[in-house]
Amino acid sequence: MPLKVDLHVHSCYSADSTITGRELVYYAEKTGLDGVAVTDHGNLDGATKLAEETGFFIIPGMEIESLQGHVIALNIQDPIPSKLNVNETIERIHAANGIAVACHPTGLLKGGLGNRTPSRVDAVEVINSSALPFRSSVKKNEMIAQRLRKPRVAGSDAHYGPEIGCAYTLIQAEPDANEVVKAIVKGLCQPFGKAIPISFRLQKIVARKK
Repeated sequence: MPLKVDLHVHSCYSADSTITGRELVYYAEKTGLDGVAVTDHGNLDGATKLAEETGFFIIPGMEIESLQGHVIALNIQDPIPSKLNVNETIERIHAANGIAVACHPTGLLKGGLGNRTPSRVDAVEVINSSALPFRSSVKKNEMIAQRLRKPRVAGSDAHYGPEIGCAYTLIQAEPDANEVVKAIVKGLCQPFGKAIPISFRLQKIVARKK
Protein backbone atom coordinates (compact mmCIF):
# COMPACT_ATOMS: atom_id res chain seq x y z
CA MET A 1 0.00 0.00 0.00
CA PRO A 2 1.32 3.49 -0.82
CA LEU A 3 1.99 5.96 1.95
CA LYS A 4 -0.34 8.94 2.24
CA VAL A 5 1.86 11.88 3.23
CA ASP A 6 1.24 15.62 3.51
CA LEU A 7 4.60 16.97 2.34
CA HIS A 8 4.17 20.58 3.50
CA VAL A 9 3.16 21.28 7.11
CA HIS A 10 4.28 24.12 9.38
CA SER A 11 4.41 23.60 13.13
CA CYS A 12 4.40 26.07 16.01
CA TYR A 13 8.15 26.38 15.42
CA SER A 14 7.21 28.62 12.48
CA ALA A 15 6.26 32.10 13.65
CA ASP A 16 3.10 32.08 11.52
CA SER A 17 1.79 28.64 12.55
CA THR A 18 -0.09 27.41 15.63
CA ILE A 19 0.19 23.63 15.11
CA THR A 20 1.39 21.74 18.19
CA GLY A 21 2.56 18.14 18.25
CA ARG A 22 -0.75 16.97 19.68
CA GLU A 23 -2.70 18.79 16.97
CA LEU A 24 -0.42 17.48 14.24
CA VAL A 25 -1.02 13.86 15.21
CA TYR A 26 -4.74 14.35 15.80
CA TYR A 27 -5.48 15.93 12.43
CA ALA A 28 -3.03 13.74 10.52
CA GLU A 29 -4.73 10.62 11.85
CA LYS A 30 -8.16 12.14 11.34
CA THR A 31 -7.45 12.59 7.63
CA GLY A 32 -5.88 9.16 7.27
CA LEU A 33 -2.31 10.30 6.76
CA ASP A 34 0.59 7.91 7.30
CA GLY A 35 3.01 10.75 7.84
CA VAL A 36 3.81 14.41 7.28
CA ALA A 37 6.83 16.48 6.33
CA VAL A 38 7.32 19.25 8.87
CA THR A 39 8.73 22.12 6.82
CA ASP A 40 9.04 25.12 9.10
CA HIS A 41 10.35 28.44 7.82
CA GLY A 42 14.12 28.52 8.13
CA ASN A 43 14.55 25.92 10.86
CA LEU A 44 14.53 22.19 11.59
CA ASP A 45 13.59 22.48 15.27
CA GLY A 46 9.94 21.56 14.77
CA ALA A 47 10.65 18.52 12.65
CA THR A 48 13.21 17.17 15.11
CA LYS A 49 11.35 17.92 18.32
CA LEU A 50 7.90 16.86 17.13
CA ALA A 51 9.25 13.56 15.80
CA GLU A 52 10.72 12.84 19.24
CA GLU A 53 7.66 14.12 21.07
CA THR A 54 4.95 12.35 19.09
CA GLY A 55 6.49 9.18 17.64
CA PHE A 56 4.52 9.91 14.46
CA PHE A 57 6.22 9.42 11.08
CA ILE A 58 7.70 12.84 10.34
CA ILE A 59 10.00 13.63 7.43
CA PRO A 60 12.42 16.36 8.52
CA GLY A 61 12.35 19.37 6.28
CA MET A 62 12.30 23.12 6.08
CA GLU A 63 11.06 25.84 3.78
CA ILE A 64 13.99 27.94 2.60
CA GLU A 65 13.79 31.44 1.15
CA SER A 66 16.31 31.58 -1.68
CA LEU A 67 17.00 34.82 -3.53
CA GLN A 68 14.76 33.70 -6.39
CA GLY A 69 11.96 32.07 -4.38
CA HIS A 70 11.02 29.42 -1.86
CA VAL A 71 12.31 25.85 -1.90
CA ILE A 72 11.42 22.98 0.41
CA ALA A 73 14.24 20.71 1.55
CA LEU A 74 13.12 17.20 2.50
CA ASN A 75 15.05 14.68 4.58
CA ILE A 76 17.86 16.91 5.79
CA GLN A 77 19.50 16.84 9.22
CA ASP A 78 21.15 20.26 9.23
CA PRO A 79 19.56 23.63 8.39
CA ILE A 80 20.19 25.30 5.05
CA PRO A 81 20.74 29.08 5.17
CA SER A 82 18.34 31.44 3.47
CA LYS A 83 19.07 34.26 1.02
CA LEU A 84 21.35 32.18 -1.20
CA ASN A 85 21.05 31.88 -4.95
CA VAL A 86 18.51 29.14 -5.70
CA ASN A 87 21.11 26.97 -7.42
CA GLU A 88 23.39 27.17 -4.38
CA THR A 89 20.41 26.40 -2.16
CA ILE A 90 19.71 23.26 -4.15
CA GLU A 91 23.42 22.30 -4.09
CA ARG A 92 23.43 22.54 -0.30
CA ILE A 93 20.26 20.48 -0.03
CA HIS A 94 21.79 17.77 -2.20
CA ALA A 95 25.04 17.90 -0.22
CA ALA A 96 22.95 17.28 2.90
CA ASN A 97 21.47 14.17 1.20
CA GLY A 98 18.08 15.81 0.88
CA ILE A 99 15.87 16.61 -2.07
CA ALA A 100 14.69 20.02 -3.27
CA VAL A 101 11.02 20.72 -4.02
CA ALA A 102 9.78 23.86 -5.76
CA CYS A 103 6.92 24.75 -3.43
CA HIS A 104 3.84 26.75 -4.50
CA PRO A 105 5.69 28.00 -7.60
CA THR A 106 2.89 30.22 -8.89
CA GLY A 107 0.66 31.01 -5.89
CA LEU A 108 0.02 34.72 -5.43
CA LEU A 109 2.09 36.36 -2.68
CA LYS A 110 3.70 33.00 -1.82
CA GLY A 111 7.26 33.79 -2.91
CA GLY A 112 7.43 30.87 -5.33
CA LEU A 113 10.03 30.37 -8.03
CA GLY A 114 7.46 30.59 -10.83
CA ASN A 115 8.92 30.22 -14.32
CA ARG A 116 12.39 30.68 -12.82
CA THR A 117 12.14 27.18 -11.34
CA PRO A 118 15.47 25.56 -12.26
CA SER A 119 15.75 22.09 -13.72
CA ARG A 120 17.90 21.06 -10.77
CA VAL A 121 14.89 20.77 -8.44
CA ASP A 122 13.91 17.18 -7.70
CA ALA A 123 10.13 17.71 -7.73
CA VAL A 124 7.45 20.36 -8.15
CA GLU A 125 4.65 20.93 -5.66
CA VAL A 126 1.80 21.11 -8.14
CA ILE A 127 -0.94 21.14 -5.48
CA ASN A 128 -0.65 23.53 -2.56
CA SER A 129 -3.89 23.86 -0.63
CA SER A 130 -3.24 27.40 0.55
CA ALA A 131 -2.28 28.83 -2.85
CA LEU A 132 -4.58 31.40 -4.45
CA PRO A 133 -6.14 31.30 -6.94
CA PHE A 134 -6.17 27.55 -6.34
CA ARG A 135 -7.23 26.07 -9.68
CA SER A 136 -5.11 28.46 -11.69
CA SER A 137 -2.03 27.77 -9.59
CA VAL A 138 -2.45 24.00 -9.96
CA LYS A 139 -2.70 24.34 -13.72
CA LYS A 140 0.37 26.57 -13.96
CA ASN A 141 2.37 24.37 -11.58
CA GLU A 142 1.51 21.32 -13.68
CA MET A 143 2.87 23.10 -16.73
CA ILE A 144 6.15 23.80 -14.93
CA ALA A 145 6.46 20.16 -13.83
CA GLN A 146 5.75 18.96 -17.36
CA ARG A 147 8.22 21.38 -18.92
CA LEU A 148 10.96 20.32 -16.51
CA ARG A 149 9.88 16.66 -16.59
CA LYS A 150 9.88 16.49 -12.82
CA PRO A 151 7.86 14.39 -10.35
CA ARG A 152 4.70 16.04 -9.01
CA VAL A 153 3.89 16.25 -5.31
CA ALA A 154 1.31 17.91 -3.08
CA GLY A 155 1.13 19.47 0.36
CA SER A 156 -1.41 21.40 2.37
CA ASP A 157 0.97 24.19 3.51
CA ALA A 158 -0.95 23.92 6.76
CA HIS A 159 -0.42 26.58 9.42
CA TYR A 160 -3.57 25.62 11.39
CA GLY A 161 -4.43 22.10 12.54
CA PRO A 162 -7.62 21.41 10.55
CA GLU A 163 -5.76 22.29 7.31
CA ILE A 164 -3.49 19.25 7.61
CA GLY A 165 -4.25 16.69 4.92
CA CYS A 166 -6.13 19.03 2.59
CA ALA A 167 -3.47 17.96 0.10
CA TYR A 168 -1.25 14.90 0.19
CA THR A 169 1.00 12.72 -1.92
CA LEU A 170 0.66 8.97 -2.38
CA ILE A 171 4.17 7.53 -2.36
CA GLN A 172 5.21 3.99 -3.20
CA ALA A 173 7.62 3.55 -0.29
CA GLU A 174 8.08 2.17 3.17
CA PRO A 175 7.62 4.58 6.13
CA ASP A 176 11.26 5.61 6.10
CA ALA A 177 12.38 9.11 5.16
CA ASN A 178 15.26 7.90 3.00
CA GLU A 179 12.98 5.55 1.08
CA VAL A 180 10.33 8.24 0.66
CA VAL A 181 12.66 10.76 -0.94
CA LYS A 182 14.15 8.09 -3.21
CA ALA A 183 10.64 7.17 -4.37
CA ILE A 184 9.77 10.81 -5.04
CA VAL A 185 12.89 11.31 -7.20
CA LYS A 186 11.95 8.19 -9.16
CA GLY A 187 8.45 9.58 -9.73
CA LEU A 188 6.78 6.88 -7.65
CA CYS A 189 4.32 9.42 -6.29
CA GLN A 190 1.00 11.02 -7.14
CA PRO A 191 -0.46 14.33 -5.86
CA PHE A 192 -4.00 14.83 -4.59
CA GLY A 193 -5.76 17.68 -2.87
CA LYS A 194 -8.17 20.56 -2.64
CA ALA A 195 -8.09 24.18 -1.58
CA ILE A 196 -8.24 24.97 2.11
CA PRO A 197 -11.93 25.65 2.84
CA ILE A 198 -12.92 29.24 3.54
CA SER A 199 -14.31 28.10 6.92
CA PHE A 200 -10.82 26.93 7.98
CA ARG A 201 -9.27 30.22 6.88
CA LEU A 202 -11.82 32.18 8.94
CA GLN A 203 -11.36 29.91 11.97
CA LYS A 204 -7.61 30.48 11.79
CA ILE A 205 -8.06 34.27 11.78
CA VAL A 206 -10.33 34.07 14.82
CA ALA A 207 -7.94 31.71 16.64
CA ARG A 208 -5.00 34.09 16.12
CA LYS A 209 -6.96 36.98 17.65
CA LYS A 210 -7.62 35.09 20.88
